[in-house]
Amino acid sequence: MSRAVLQDSFGGPEVLEVREVTDPHAGPGEVRVRVTAAGLNPVDWIVAGSAEAAARFGVVLPAGFGNDFAGVVDEAADGAGGFAVGTRVYGGARGRAVADYAVVRPGTDEVLATPDAVDDVTASTLPIAGRTADAVISVLGVHAGDVVLVGGAAGGVGVFVVQLAKLAGARVIGTASPSSFDFLRDLGADPVAYGEGLADRVRALAPEGITAAADLFGTETALAALDLGVEPARIATIAGSPPDGARATGGRDATPGALDRIAATIAAGKLTVPIAATFPIEAIRDAVELQRGRHTNGKVVVTLV
Repeated sequence: MSRAVLQDSFGGPEVLEVREVTDPHAGPGEVRVRVTAAGLNPVDWIVAGSAEAAARFGVVLPAGFGNDFAGVVDEAADGAGGFAVGTRVYGGARGRAVADYAVVRPGTDEVLATPDAVDDVTASTLPIAGRTADAVISVLGVHAGDVVLVGGAAGGVGVFVVQLAKLAGARVIGTASPSSFDFLRDLGADPVAYGEGLADRVRALAPEGITAAADLFGTETALAALDLGVEPARIATIAGSPPDGARATGGRDATPGALDRIAATIAAGKLTVPIAATFPIEAIRDAVELQRGRHTNGKVVVTLV
């Protein structure tokens, strides 16, 4: 028997339960991963709380929980894409990630080899946030000389967007609460408080102007960017409906090989993934409650070892 987070109804963290389940096994074309860490994302609690959202992701009750995982292959069936037992991997398994074992099908599910220099907690944060950040940078065409305004810069996707934009040679101005200002400075961004008057505060920080903007929370930053004269085609949103002419994007728009490149950049010491908190699987409700608050600096991870 092994542990898995399951839910029988839709709702908040209170519907999530850690239960003993029969160990799953790899079938033809599949591998079983002994999960050691599972990174949380807003979509996880959105799916857990809404039948409509769950249906969009093919999740039906009773259901498991989470998507992003990292661990070690401990069963590999024929046709499993060359992933041998003992291979460290990370990837995505919607509704199956927060469990001792995740059975995945390489080529259908996202499964990648984890570089030796990247630990499992870090690897477990990459699939959704990493691909989304890559999509934002790609859609905006961020390049050297840009001045990029990032809304929600201290969050799980924001920490990737800030650093990828900096690596591309851009200056980054990131919105956050004042308590997160030092955190953003450490990432290389110039912080600015969100809320009413955002456009005026950004104008004072960057009198030369803003050239691109990414709103990772809603639409406040996107609207401020329009007020600041940014071309709509260089404004992207990932959560709110974009203003006229701006672009909605997400992990689906990530460029080929995005995660491999990000993992290699982490392994080379050029990008860091701040971990806001880790929780054992038994504290899944506390982990989701913290992540759902949307005020953490970096990523929240559930550990299973």
